Amino acid sequence: MDTGIGSLSSCKPPCNDVGSPPNGAAAAIQGSGPAPAVVASPDSTMGRHIAHRLVQIGVTDVFAVPGDFNLTLLDHLIAEPGLNLVGCCNELNAGYAADGYARARGVGACVVTFTVGGLSVLNAIAGAYSENLPVVCIVGGPNSNDYGTNRVLHHTIGLPDFSQELRCFQTVTCFQAVVNNLEDAHELIDTAISTALKESKPVYISISCNLPAIPHPTFSREPVPFALSPKLTNQMGLEAAVEAAAEFLNKAVKPVMVGGPKLRVAKASEAFVELADACGYAVAVMPSAKGQVPEHHPRFIGTYWGAVSTAFCAEIVESADAYIFAGPIFNDYSSVGYSLLLKKEKAIILQPERVVIGNGPAFGCVLMKDFLKALSKRVKRNTTAYENYHRIFVPDGHPLKCEPKEPLRVNVLFKHIQDMLSSESAVIAETGDSWFNCQKLKLPQGCGYEFQMQYGSIGWSVGATLGYAQAVPEKRVIACIGDGSFQVTAQDVSTMLRCGQNTIIFLINNGGYTIEVEIHDGPYNVIKNWNYTGLVEAIHNGEGKCWTTKVFYEEELIEAIQTATGPKKDSLCFIEVIVHKDDTSKELLEWGSRVSAANSRPPNPQSRYFWGRV
Repeated sequence: MDTGIGSLSSCKPPCNDVGSPPNGAAAAIQGSGPAPAVVASPDSTMGRHIAHRLVQIGVTDVFAVPGDFNLTLLDHLIAEPGLNLVGCCNELNAGYAADGYARARGVGACVVTFTVGGLSVLNAIAGAYSENLPVVCIVGGPNSNDYGTNRVLHHTIGLPDFSQELRCFQTVTCFQAVVNNLEDAHELIDTAISTALKESKPVYISISCNLPAIPHPTFSREPVPFALSPKLTNQMGLEAAVEAAAEFLNKAVKPVMVGGPKLRVAKASEAFVELADACGYAVAVMPSAKGQVPEHHPRFIGTYWGAVSTAFCAEIVESADAYIFAGPIFNDYSSVGYSLLLKKEKAIILQPERVVIGNGPAFGCVLMKDFLKALSKRVKRNTTAYENYHRIFVPDGHPLKCEPKEPLRVNVLFKHIQDMLSSESAVIAETGDSWFNCQKLKLPQGCGYEFQMQYGSIGWSVGATLGYAQAVPEKRVIACIGDGSFQVTAQDVSTMLRCGQNTIIFLINNGGYTIEVEIHDGPYNVIKNWNYTGLVEAIHNGEGKCWTTKVFYEEELIEAIQTATGPKKDSLCFIEVIVHKDDTSKELLEWGSRVSAANSRPPNPQSRYFWGRV
């Protein structure tokens, strides 16, 4: 795919002598004839170019941990007026923050140091890769003079080989650039950043520590904004796919639509709604697509998650004689241990650039959003599935009100969280029972929602909450985090306070890794209890706006929420909720037993699984 990637990208010296002079000054580009040489101004530096590029693509906050190999680069990022450098407590959280930021802004960035920082952030970058998030991961690398030598450097494993970090990043990024000379730095940096945007995946850029501040002619002009060539649909393939799909759906009696997580990367959420409006089908979402489809849609029926779907949703989806899955990911978690009652011959599977109808035919080079829009003009309106749902639907009951001084129950907690939601809020759900409790929340129009289902790294939500709140300061983030997950990444509550964020964190203290208990119990699932409010108070240390409280009963919870949304609405509010260790959602109990069964299958090399039963 052709891409315009900035200014002067061809301004390399026409001679073979492209090294910098020994004194470190930049070489002038030699022109032909009497034309004067291009002389680099003191501001024509790689560091300034990177800073300008990040601002151009929509990044106004960069999450960083300083280290000796990236300090000069950080100086240039700080000097950029449109860029705010957010110092994090550790690299893992910096990566998680860039992940959360990318979910809200469309792209994120983090800066760490060589190897010790790179390998620490690697887990977060892998998660961003799994979720199709464009994150620019910049690592301060060794001095350019050390490449090709036999020297052993600090921050390495003690070998004169600097490629270990690069090799680790190759499988979790879509492009890797090692910038250890100024002549091709412009091209490598611009190619990396533009590739992240085109592929919607993380990229890795290693910058030699001695290069960011050296002027060079290739950076002598302001970078021209990217002109990324859009991906195009094969029109003949589109027509054939739409014709086959329309024929498939128009003969169905009760078809349904299910949105999947790849609606985001395909930028197809609006097209999905356009088709839903036209066809009249019942509309559901997979759990990892919650927030991608408006829940106020008149024919929205909830989350389809097999045996743990929201009420009456699975019955409608699994009894349908045709279903469109737009951007699904069928893994062991989303299929509840491979137990979905679906049949492939009834399904139209849409991927961002591919359409598969039943057991065939398949059509490539067809963009999902183009397909959905074209299909909306060819499909017959059919509201049968939604009418069936409407007939069997019974409104949710309400949890029993707690008696005075009765220990607080989880379902009561989420009843009150539901009442807090509005278009000015966003929900971050941590891996664990919050997955299931937050799935049952009904999102008002404009309410954000994020969780990390494919990768499922516990502790993700602390950094992601930091990044998401920094990206959309107009929304108040409500984070639901279990105590076990919080212990992994708690430090960056400190950074939230430094940034003046007013997030509300519900720390659900049930004494351990409850989601693991329901899959396979053991003493390793019990954790050391912390004084969580005391910890946050210690982190606060009188600097910034922070309010903490610990609640045991419903009446205390009500009072805490009133305080957090009233007098302390401009403060970071940390509410520790004490619940019984066995107080879980019914969905987790069902899901855990099915995932446990899938995990414990005996070896059978001839066994092959689809997303339904064997």
